[in-house]
Order: sequence, then C-alpha cells, then structure tokens
Amino acid sequence: MPNLLDDSNWLEFEKNHVWHPYAPLEGALPPYPVKNAQGVHLTLEDGRQLIDGMSSWWSVIHGYNHPVINAAAKAQLDEMSHVMFGGLTHRPAAELAARLITLTPEPLTRVFFCDSGSVSVEVAIKMAIQYWHSKGQPGKQRMLTIRRGYHGDTCGAMAVCDPETGMHHLFAEALPKHLFAEAPTVTKDADWRDEDIADFRNLIKQNHSEIAAVILEPLVQGAGGMRFYAPEYLRQVRALCDSYDVLLIADEIATGFGRTGTLFACEQAEIVPDIMCLGKAITGGYMSLAATLTTSEISQAISRKAPKAFMHGPTFMANPLACATANASIDLLLDSPWQERIVRMSETFSEHLQPCQDWDGVADVRIKGGIGVLELEQPVDMPSITRRFVDKGVWVRPFGKLVYVMPPYIINDEELNSLLTAMTEAVAEELRI
Repeated sequence: MPNLLDDSNWLEFEKNHVWHPYAPLEGALPPYPVKNAQGVHLTLEDGRQLIDGMSSWWSVIHGYNHPVINAAAKAQLDEMSHVMFGGLTHRPAAELAARLITLTPEPLTRVFFCDSGSVSVEVAIKMAIQYWHSKGQPGKQRMLTIRRGYHGDTCGAMAVCDPETGMHHLFAEALPKHLFAEAPTVTKDADWRDEDIADFRNLIKQNHSEIAAVILEPLVQGAGGMRFYAPEYLRQVRALCDSYDVLLIADEIATGFGRTGTLFACEQAEIVPDIMCLGKAITGGYMSLAATLTTSEISQAISRKAPKAFMHGPTFMANPLACATANASIDLLLDSPWQERIVRMSETFSEHLQPCQDWDGVADVRIKGGIGVLELEQPVDMPSITRRFVDKGVWVRPFGKLVYVMPPYIINDEELNSLLTAMTEAVAEELRI
C-alpha cells in the first residue's frame, strides 16, 4: 500500500484522528511534530532544535539514538524481533532477568516481564492477592497506599492512585475501594516525629486482616505531585508490614535506574520490598518493557496452590527486542559515571532553581537527584508556557502547578545550563516577574 499521507496533509490528518494522552481529540493544543532525535536534542519538522528536559517521560536516560543501544537492537532484529513467551523462552530474557536480580537486593530473585509500568503494577497487585489466596487467606484483597501517589492508568493501577487529587476520580465508582493513608510530609530523617507515621500505622493496625499489600513510590511521588519524603518513612512502613503480615510493593518505575542518586530509591532507606515494579528507563526509552520482581517465597506459594500458575500473560511479555535493548541500556548505565552525572545535575538544579524560592507565585522548590521541581501557587497556562519553552529551544512539559525537569543523564553542562535558564525565564515571564 502506498503512503496515504504526504508532507502537506499528514499533520492535518493526525490532528483529526490521533488521540494524545490526557488531551481532547478536538480543540487540543496541536502537538509539535518531531522529525528526529539525537543525544538530548529533538529536531522538529520545521528545523527547530529543542533540548529535551523530560527524557520522554523519564525514560530516555542515555539520550536518543545511542549507537550502543542501536547496535544491540539491530543485532537482535537479525535473530528475532518477537516470539511468544508461553511455552517458549529466549536468551535475552534470561540475560535481563540475571541483570535485574544482580542489581536489586536479595531476596528479589523471581522476575515476571510485562508490557508497561501500569501493567507491572497490575501484576504486582494480582501477585499479592494470589499469594494470600495460596496461603489460605483469601480475605486479604485490599491495598493500603498513601495519598498523592500515582501508579498508572489501567484499572487496577488507577485504584491505588490518589482518589481525590489524582487524574482518575471520574472512574472512582468503577474501581476497587482501597485504603489511603495521609501522604508523608517529612522530608528529612532529622525532622522525623512519631506522628509522621500515625495515620498509616492506624490504618494497617485496624485493617491488616484484609490488606494484601502496601504499595507506594519510594521517596519520590511522581505524577501525583512530584513530592519527596524522608527515607525513615519507608523504614517505618517496612517494619509495620512485617509486624502485621502485609506485603510491601515498591513502585520503582520512575525512580529506578539511578534517577534519585542510587540505582533504586529503596536503597536510600536500606529496605527491601517483597515485590518491586520496574519500567520506564529499563530500555533506555527505546520501547515499552517492564518487570515485576518478587521473592521465592511468593513464587513458591503461588506455584503450590491451585491453579498452580500466576494468572497473567501479556502477548508481548519478555519481547526479545525489548529485552536486548534493556540489556544494552543497563550495561551502558553501569559502565558510565552515572552517579557523578546525577550529583552534577542536582548541584546545577540548585544553582538555577533555589533562587526562585523567593519569587512571588512560587510555592516551593524541590530537588532530588536528577529531578528539579518548581511548584507554583497557581496552575500554569499550558498553551502559553509550552510556546515559551519551545521558543526558547527546550522541551519541558508541566502539569498543574508543577514545572519540572528530568533530563537525560548524558546532558552536558552547557545544555543543562541552557535548559534551566530557559525554564526559569519562561516561569518568570508567566508569573510576570
């Protein structure tokens, strides 16, 4: 079939027929067409070049079009791009599982591959419920989480996102009813008070007989508000889960693979979850892949009780092409000075963003590892501020009151300074400072 669209009409067709995330199909701000991407730069169809401050929703940690990952993908294409994982297996999946088991703390030694971060959360929730069913406690069906969290857009994942301030309140009556503790507000261990865990403690104490698992984002609450909290909160949660016989699920989809300064955010609290969700940066942003890791105790319990199988099976589970790119991305990360890059990024964030704390209209400045956040007092005007960013040669995608950046790790000093200068200038112009 010949091309149905040409240079003169494909954008008009796209505008009328292609739906973008969290946007109306009609009357939306037209998306900016990207022709190619290289390193930290996006080149638009009109030739303008933008420094990418978002890592394509936090996944492109090595930048675009990296020769090492390109080579791995091309080599795998010559072998096979896909084969079903039901009854068959392949080396790229085994290699990736070995890498993940080596990098994550014991006893996370069992790996279930899936399609996306949202699905990895679905898998984790189902895994926890099926575990307790296998243990003769089918009444443990509910999740306990903290407010202001975000875990994905599928139904099970939506059910553990913030029910009021999150993006999924329209579906509240169609979703399972879970338990929500007050979001942690303490940001430093030195400021810890016993009352910081009081609401969570009361909920798990009163409801543990029906709670299958606690699920939360360790240290960084991402799309629910770009909020950071102290490692001590995680330690307290781990201890309470142990005391009340509840599993702990760590959603490391956004925080995994170095973004907070350690490979996984849980490391900063020195705790180990029973189940860990990984995604986003696992392939360096090349394609969708996720993984849910758990312990042998959980896998053995599920395997011993009818139906003696974990009841989930995505068509593209452990896709060989995705696994091969993930292996290359992880090796590339480990062979790079990624820790030094995150430290440098954080220091540069402080230089540019901390002075904004004194601006009228800025409610807070937050920095953690490779994440820099300006929280404004009022929601941004998305069409206006997006145009400002593009005109200044950067790609930054705010939401609500939050203007934030999470650039690729490979960004150099000149690019990073340009990105942050454009970010603060655009915000100042929006606030009329």
